[in-house]
Amino acid sequence: MARYLFLSSESFTEVRRLHEAFDNAAPAAAQIRMNLMITETPFRADLSMHMVVADGRADWDEGHIEDPDVTLTLGYITAREIFVGGNPQAAIEAFMAGKIIMQGDITKLIEMQATQPGPAAPGLARALQEITE
Repeated sequence: MARYLFLSSESFTEVRRLHEAFDNAAPAAAQIRMNLMITETPFRADLSMHMVVADGRADWDEGHIEDPDVTLTLGYITAREIFVGGNPQAAIEAFMAGKIIMQGDITKLIEMQATQPGPAAPGLARALQEITE
Protein backbone atom coordinates (compact mmCIF):
# COMPACT_ATOMS: atom_id res chain seq x y z
CA MET A 1 0.00 0.00 0.00
CA ALA A 2 1.30 3.44 -0.91
CA ARG A 3 2.05 5.87 1.90
CA TYR A 4 1.89 9.64 1.63
CA LEU A 5 3.41 12.47 3.60
CA PHE A 6 0.64 14.03 5.70
CA LEU A 7 -0.98 16.94 3.83
CA SER A 8 1.10 16.49 0.68
CA SER A 9 -0.73 17.15 -2.57
CA GLU A 10 -0.85 13.39 -3.22
CA SER A 11 -2.35 12.74 0.21
CA PHE A 12 -5.31 15.03 -0.50
CA THR A 13 -6.24 12.89 -3.51
CA GLU A 14 -6.03 9.71 -1.45
CA VAL A 15 -7.96 11.20 1.49
CA ARG A 16 -10.77 12.21 -0.86
CA ARG A 17 -10.86 8.65 -2.24
CA LEU A 18 -10.99 7.20 1.28
CA HIS A 19 -13.80 9.52 2.31
CA GLU A 20 -15.80 8.30 -0.67
CA ALA A 21 -15.03 4.66 0.17
CA PHE A 22 -15.97 5.10 3.84
CA ASP A 23 -19.28 6.85 3.34
CA ASN A 24 -20.92 8.24 6.51
CA ALA A 25 -17.73 8.48 8.56
CA ALA A 26 -18.29 12.11 9.52
CA PRO A 27 -20.85 12.99 12.20
CA ALA A 28 -24.28 13.01 10.53
CA ALA A 29 -25.48 15.97 12.58
CA ALA A 30 -22.37 18.12 12.02
CA GLN A 31 -22.47 20.94 9.51
CA ILE A 32 -19.33 23.06 9.31
CA ARG A 33 -17.27 24.94 6.76
CA MET A 34 -13.74 25.31 8.05
CA ASN A 35 -10.56 26.86 6.70
CA LEU A 36 -7.26 25.77 8.16
CA MET A 37 -3.83 27.36 7.95
CA ILE A 38 -1.22 24.72 8.72
CA THR A 39 2.12 26.23 9.70
CA GLU A 40 5.62 24.76 9.80
CA THR A 41 5.00 22.05 7.22
CA PRO A 42 7.93 19.96 5.97
CA PHE A 43 7.27 20.88 2.33
CA ARG A 44 6.51 24.61 2.47
CA ALA A 45 6.15 27.34 5.06
CA ASP A 46 2.34 27.34 5.35
CA LEU A 47 -0.47 25.33 3.79
CA SER A 48 -3.98 26.63 3.36
CA MET A 49 -6.65 23.96 3.27
CA HIS A 50 -10.31 23.50 4.03
CA MET A 51 -12.65 20.92 5.46
CA VAL A 52 -16.40 20.91 4.86
CA VAL A 53 -18.58 18.50 6.83
CA ALA A 54 -22.21 18.02 5.86
CA ASP A 55 -24.70 15.15 5.90
CA GLY A 56 -22.22 12.58 7.19
CA ARG A 57 -19.57 13.40 4.60
CA ALA A 58 -16.32 15.32 4.89
CA ASP A 59 -14.39 16.98 2.11
CA TRP A 60 -10.75 18.04 2.57
CA ASP A 61 -8.75 19.87 -0.03
CA GLU A 62 -6.03 22.42 -0.52
CA GLY A 63 -6.93 26.10 -0.57
CA HIS A 64 -9.44 28.11 1.38
CA ILE A 65 -13.18 28.37 0.77
CA GLU A 66 -15.25 31.54 0.88
CA ASP A 67 -17.39 32.30 3.93
CA PRO A 68 -16.09 29.65 6.36
CA ASP A 69 -17.79 29.22 9.73
CA VAL A 70 -14.41 28.85 11.41
CA THR A 71 -10.76 29.41 10.52
CA LEU A 72 -8.09 27.58 12.51
CA THR A 73 -4.34 28.18 12.46
CA LEU A 74 -2.23 25.36 13.86
CA GLY A 75 1.13 23.72 13.42
CA TYR A 76 1.76 20.69 11.24
CA ILE A 77 2.61 18.38 14.14
CA THR A 78 -0.54 19.36 16.02
CA ALA A 79 -2.67 18.86 12.89
CA ARG A 80 -1.15 15.43 12.30
CA GLU A 81 -1.81 14.38 15.89
CA ILE A 82 -5.45 15.45 15.63
CA PHE A 83 -6.32 14.23 12.12
CA VAL A 84 -4.17 11.11 11.84
CA GLY A 85 -3.71 10.26 15.50
CA GLY A 86 -7.45 10.58 16.06
CA ASN A 87 -6.88 12.07 19.48
CA PRO A 88 -9.69 14.53 20.33
CA GLN A 89 -8.00 15.32 23.64
CA ALA A 90 -4.97 16.56 21.69
CA ALA A 91 -7.17 19.19 20.04
CA ILE A 92 -8.50 20.43 23.38
CA GLU A 93 -5.03 20.51 24.92
CA ALA A 94 -3.54 22.32 21.91
CA PHE A 95 -6.34 24.89 21.95
CA MET A 96 -5.90 25.50 25.69
CA ALA A 97 -2.12 25.84 25.22
CA GLY A 98 -2.56 28.44 22.47
CA LYS A 99 -1.30 26.09 19.73
CA ILE A 100 -4.58 26.51 17.83
CA ILE A 101 -5.79 29.97 16.97
CA MET A 102 -9.49 30.17 16.12
CA GLN A 103 -11.45 32.82 14.28
CA GLY A 104 -15.17 32.64 13.62
CA ASP A 105 -18.12 30.85 15.17
CA ILE A 106 -16.76 28.73 18.02
CA THR A 107 -20.21 27.21 18.59
CA LYS A 108 -19.97 25.42 15.21
CA LEU A 109 -16.66 23.89 16.28
CA ILE A 110 -18.06 22.83 19.66
CA GLU A 111 -21.12 21.29 18.00
CA MET A 112 -18.90 19.27 15.67
CA GLN A 113 -16.75 18.04 18.57
CA ALA A 114 -19.85 17.06 20.56
CA THR A 115 -21.43 14.92 17.84
CA GLN A 116 -20.79 11.21 17.50
CA PRO A 117 -18.79 10.14 14.44
CA GLY A 118 -20.55 8.16 11.75
CA PRO A 119 -20.51 4.35 11.69
CA ALA A 120 -17.67 4.21 9.15
CA ALA A 121 -15.36 6.44 11.23
CA PRO A 122 -13.22 3.66 12.79
CA GLY A 123 -12.49 2.14 9.38
CA LEU A 124 -11.65 5.52 7.89
CA ALA A 125 -9.34 6.34 10.81
CA ARG A 126 -7.44 3.06 10.34
CA ALA A 127 -7.17 3.63 6.59
CA LEU A 128 -5.85 7.18 7.10
CA GLN A 129 -3.23 5.91 9.54
CA GLU A 130 -2.18 3.18 7.11
CA ILE A 131 -1.59 5.59 4.20
CA THR A 132 0.11 8.37 6.16
CA GLU A 133 3.81 8.58 6.82
